Amino acid sequence: MGGSDPEKLMIKADKLTKLTLTRWSADWRNATLLYEQAAIGFKIAKNYERAKTAFEKASKGQEMLSSPWDAAKHMESAGAAAKELGSWNEVADFYRRASELYIECGRSQPAADALAKGARELENAVPEEAIRMFTDACVILEEDGKEQMAFDLYRASTSIYIKLERYTDAATFLLRWGLAADKCHAVNSQCKAYLGAILVYLYSHDLKQAEKCYNDCCQIDAFLNSDQNRCASKLLSAYAEGDIEEIKRVSHSSTISNLDHMIIRLARKLPTGDVSVLKAETTKEEEEPLDENDLT
Repeated sequence: MGGSDPEKLMIKADKLTKLTLTRWSADWRNATLLYEQAAIGFKIAKNYERAKTAFEKASKGQEMLSSPWDAAKHMESAGAAAKELGSWNEVADFYRRASELYIECGRSQPAADALAKGARELENAVPEEAIRMFTDACVILEEDGKEQMAFDLYRASTSIYIKLERYTDAATFLLRWGLAADKCHAVNSQCKAYLGAILVYLYSHDLKQAEKCYNDCCQIDAFLNSDQNRCASKLLSAYAEGDIEEIKRVSHSSTISNLDHMIIRLARKLPTGDVSVLKAETTKEEEEPLDENDLT
């Protein structure tokens, strides 16, 4: 039984990595095997603090043995152990390091996946860091021309932004998703992302930005001829006319029912704020004379 005691395995492994008068080079091959065995033992015993340390040392061992793939796997395991301990900074650090090791292997998908796993572990505890990790994962896939593989990551980031009530950031990320969808010819996803961005602006009661976003999206042929465009156009017209019943009717339409749940939930609450005020502002702007000296 003594040979399978994870603490004894760690002590034995540590000795193999230390240089002495009689050991001039570290025996990383045997030490790494012992660290791996110890890590599994600690994990089974739910001793996450020691498991974390063992996986981290096993990862270093695999790096010393020129095996970044296995090193990355152990870093992910260390991250999972850190999550059990609520060590959120370490969770981020371990999963980021795992991602770097996968990049060393030339593997963008696992590198992005590692960041996404870390982000999901942090989503509730440290949402800001989760967003950064999701965003970095998107960048890895975008740079490798794998935008389609990032759709879930765009969705996850948008969802956190909405939970944080950072609606401008949510809309911006939806537009980024639309651009990515355009690059991989995913027209339906592209149009849904654009409509989603417009709905987020409407929910945050920013009609001017919603209209600007709509006009920008209409420069793209795929959106111009879509059901999502027609839906957005009806909504903006209803807002301009101050027609609350029409806003509610359109926001419960089948086109909106086919969007992501996070967007549907916002749309179902429209209109927010006082629509009659928006109508009054629109009317006032239409009546204001053109200032010939204003060249902006």
